[in-house]
Amino acid sequence: MLRRLGEMDERHAEIERKWAEQARRLDAVERKFDSTIGALGARWGLHSEETFRSALRGILTDFFNLEVVQVNEYDETGEVFGRPEQIELDLIIKNGTLLICEIKLSMSKADMYLFERKARWYERCHERQADQLMVISPMVDARARKVAERFNIIVYSFADDAGMALTETE
Repeated sequence: MLRRLGEMDERHAEIERKWAEQARRLDAVERKFDSTIGALGARWGLHSEETFRSALRGILTDFFNLEVVQVNEYDETGEVFGRPEQIELDLIIKNGTLLICEIKLSMSKADMYLFERKARWYERCHERQADQLMVISPMVDARARKVAERFNIIVYSFADDAGMALTETE
């Protein structure tokens, strides 16, 4: 009887080891899956943002006769990011009117502050005051909107266009 109990304990221990191994393998698969989905989402976001920017540039240029310039300059002093870094901005120009524009798929509070710093950096470097700062984004965080109001940044967003339709119920 004791021998049988010993054998059962050994089998139980073996089953426990196998379950633990399966759990480790499942965790590894889950981590790889999460990583792959995250990378896919990031790639999708970058391509979607560039497609959105390109379409808007084409519409503004072709139909409204506006000049759209993508600025890609280097902040050597680190004024914007706290260290030297590349700065990207979109400018919309018509008859001398300068709009500095941020076109992104989503805007957080930190993104809004960063856009304001980039715009002020551009104004100082080019010794030209923007007539208006503008954000075009389908998703703008409520806290980012408060920052935009504080800096007088115009925000164009899906939520603005959808209005109350997003919260109405039948």
